[in-house]
Amino acid sequence: MKLINKGKTKDVYKLKDGNYLLKFKDDVTGENGVFDPGANTVGLTIEGAGKSGLKLSKYFFEILKEEGIPTHYIDANIDEATMIVKPAKVFGHGLEVICRYRAVGSFIRRYGLYAKEGQPLDAFVEITLKDDKRQDPPITEDALHMLGILSHDEYKILKELTIKISNIIKEELAKKGIELYDIKLEFGKVGEDQEIALIDEISGGNMRAYKDGKYIEPLELERLILQD
Repeated sequence: MKLINKGKTKDVYKLKDGNYLLKFKDDVTGENGVFDPGANTVGLTIEGAGKSGLKLSKYFFEILKEEGIPTHYIDANIDEATMIVKPAKVFGHGLEVICRYRAVGSFIRRYGLYAKEGQPLDAFVEITLKDDKRQDPPITEDALHMLGILSHDEYKILKELTIKISNIIKEELAKKGIELYDIKLEFGKVGEDQEIALIDEISGGNMRAYKDGKYIEPLELERLILQD
């Protein structure tokens, strides 16, 4: 294995067969010791967070596979906190795609003049650039096209996939009486035909979820979803 990248929440290794291994850490994003899926800094370390994130990722990736959704997922080893994935080419230096069902977090910070905290949103899709230096700025379809990051056709596919995937996850959470407020996804081009596919992870660290009006921490979310 060759170490390719030491990330905030995962390390990436290249395997001899050309696939990649993701090693999940117990670090989560946030600020001042408070978890925030939208933050671009490591805020705290939660024991067991790595395996918890992997368990949920494996669970959701396998559901998406059954639904015929393209992803980079191959297999996962929970004990070792590792996931094997297909190589993927990201758009530009990486994009984050957020699907919002409630007005919270950065949405309310930006649009609070018009939006109310917790206001319902109709699967609002928002794309931000992965750019820690500039605090992951939001970007529009036209700007993505003009800067050569995404074509209009690719944007359309990305948006449709985001809504489809987010709705599947939202429905899974609803089965447990949990409401999904928002979720952050990442996409890349996978395989010989460079198909647009879901990459990275699908864990509690990538979403805000509430039960009975109360926010659910990532580890608790995994426990609630995966309990028999």
